[in-house]
Amino acid sequence: MPRRLYACTPSRLNTWLDCRRRYRFTYLDRPAPQKGPPWAHNSLGASVHNALAAWWREPYERRTPVLAGILLTNGWITEGYRDAQQSGEQLARAREMVSGYTATLDPSDEPVGVERTVGTRTKVIAVSGRIDRLDRRGDELVVVDYKTGRRPLTPDDARSSLALAIYAIAASRMLRTPCHKVELHHLPTGEIVEWEHTDESLGRHLRRAEEVAVEAAEADERFRDGDTGGFEPSPGPLCSWCDFRRHCPEGQAAAPERRPWDALST
Repeated sequence: MPRRLYACTPSRLNTWLDCRRRYRFTYLDRPAPQKGPPWAHNSLGASVHNALAAWWREPYERRTPVLAGILLTNGWITEGYRDAQQSGEQLARAREMVSGYTATLDPSDEPVGVERTVGTRTKVIAVSGRIDRLDRRGDELVVVDYKTGRRPLTPDDARSSLALAIYAIAASRMLRTPCHKVELHHLPTGEIVEWEHTDESLGRHLRRAEEVAVEAAEADERFRDGDTGGFEPSPGPLCSWCDFRRHCPEGQAAAPERRPWDALST
């Protein structure tokens, strides 16, 4: 019998690569183990992403930096902050981010897609995901991903991203338009890092995704058959930020516990 296609997102594939125990907790255990408290940096990132998506959905004559700040304020997510004062301080910082970023954009330059879901299939996987923004530049499409973290980005971050490569492949196939360039827009600094893929480099990413999918699919099948082995943790610094840290003794030993607001830029 032919193997059923492994339905996944880039996030699911990356979770398998990062930590197989977290993969099991996230995608297989039902009910899933209880997560820790919400992270403030995730709330900030979601608020910014939502505001920018809403900004592009407005009529182009209303797309001003002031409106971007208003949209952010109206949709501000308050979970994870130490207190109301910290939430307010981060709101002001995020408002400056989105206002400054949208001031660099041409509001009449309509994107091909905003929060656009794309997907593709091979003989192994059915993969889909959502792109922050999909632009048309000349005769090609460009994948744009917003970043709000404090860590500076490099072109290698764009080059090595499995998710961005899959988005480029899926967008190209769905819209029948070439797509090789991927961009990371770092809102805290206003910097844009990019990578121009070739057909060969995109193909390597897709083959890698298939390899990961085969491993994960086999583990999924064993789990459904009652075999819970093969989901060892990958202890390291990222364990400080894991939603399932409380359920993982190895992760607790590998890295210190973090407060929900510790990843915020100050």
